[in-house]
Amino acid sequence: MAHPDSAAPVAAGPNPLAPAWLRVPADANALAPGLWSRTTKRSDGELIVGDVSAGALAARFGTPLYVIDEDDARSRAVEVREAFDDAFAEIGSAAKVYYAGKAFLTIEIARWMDAAGLFIDVCSGGELAVALAAGVDPERLGFHGNNKSFAEIDRAVEGGIGAIVIDSLQEIDRIAAAAERRGVRQSVRLRVNSGVHAHTHAFLATAHEDQKFGIGLDHAVDAVERIRSHPSLAFRGLHCHIGSQIFGADGFAESAARLLTLHKRLLAGGDVAELNLGGGFGIAYTSADDPAPIGELARRIAETVAAGCEELDIPVPVVAFEPGRSIIGTAGLTLYTVGTTKDVPVAFQDDGEIAIRRYVSVDGGMSDNARPALYQADYSARLANRTSQAAPALVRVAGKHCESGDIVVNAEYLPGDVEPGDLLAVPATGAYCWPLSSNYNHVGRPPVVAVRDGEARVIVRGETIDDLLARDAAYDPSISSTRSTAKERSQA
Repeated sequence: MAHPDSAAPVAAGPNPLAPAWLRVPADANALAPGLWSRTTKRSDGELIVGDVSAGALAARFGTPLYVIDEDDARSRAVEVREAFDDAFAEIGSAAKVYYAGKAFLTIEIARWMDAAGLFIDVCSGGELAVALAAGVDPERLGFHGNNKSFAEIDRAVEGGIGAIVIDSLQEIDRIAAAAERRGVRQSVRLRVNSGVHAHTHAFLATAHEDQKFGIGLDHAVDAVERIRSHPSLAFRGLHCHIGSQIFGADGFAESAARLLTLHKRLLAGGDVAELNLGGGFGIAYTSADDPAPIGELARRIAETVAAGCEELDIPVPVVAFEPGRSIIGTAGLTLYTVGTTKDVPVAFQDDGEIAIRRYVSVDGGMSDNARPALYQADYSARLANRTSQAAPALVRVAGKHCESGDIVVNAEYLPGDVEPGDLLAVPATGAYCWPLSSNYNHVGRPPVVAVRDGEARVIVRGETIDDLLARDAAYDPSISSTRSTAKERSQA
């Protein structure tokens, strides 16, 4: 079947099953601005990333495939750091930017972030090991987590990690004991709950929080006194995290105001060099998303901190941030191959009127992107191997797993002639997709490939069936090979 690449696509009306925010595109081949990495484009109808075509990537590495635009990731890391450096220099202070490794951490990515001048935040012994394996200076690492094991604490202290974020009263004594055993003074921050919950377009401020992280503001002074009572601990400052996928600065402003009031009280008992306001800066996953530019957010937060310090008559501290998604999220996309399509009639009115939803099933799913199943997260998609003149059709991109909730893209308009064998690209999968991936249904996790200047290289090897079987303690290779041989003979 021929698929012309030139003429404009046929117009189509909205499908009544589509969510209100989803508009029928004038061109179902167009790449919405803000959703794709900066080197992503089309050439002769095919999607190109880092000067490598989607078809070449699929042919060489197979699908599903995580693709990271290396130049995009590196440049965004520098831009975020410079945005906060510049904003806080304007108010006579300085900023520290930690890359939040939980978004996506590999040895290569850790090296990119380090080269961009970022510190790195880890939250497990495994993430710590990755950062150290990348050669990152331990002094430039921060360690989070609400239940760090004794072994993890010992490893962090022994390795000379720059700061450990204390999340509970028990951790104060555990970290102090580990530092004392090694004859060192360990720098720590205290995570507190400001009572501010920031969301995409609004924030809710409450007096108390019901969550597993941090210590309430009303207990923070006593906790800091306890930290300062240990000669083996050096209190660096407060830490707070107000949420994820935040589009504006209002939540940060409210949280900063509350923390600065506490910061002033703590200054009466000793030095408080820093204030960590966390991360959570959002990105666009669909054409309906409109996050504020990072430079604007940095400037507004810096102005808020400066005004708060002036009102309280205290020096402006060094302010730290922990972006992750906003650096790596848009740098990534996932390539899939379409396996089957089916049109499903759906009644959308009480009188039984029917509309059609097209299910497009791909060779991945919730094992490589759990966010739609976990959080009902919305994503977008485009044909990657060609363009089409066909009228846009409402599709739901489904995965291959044995779950009705295995949805990759809940609602999108694609050319109506999407068919088996097509390549599909889902943008903005650089954050929280590979880290949350699983072997559900005994599916191997896909490889991760970095593309740059026409070159592609594997930075995380994909898993094979042999990898999965090798972890099963009862696996006997001779059994499966014998049965395969017998089957082959019977079919000869």
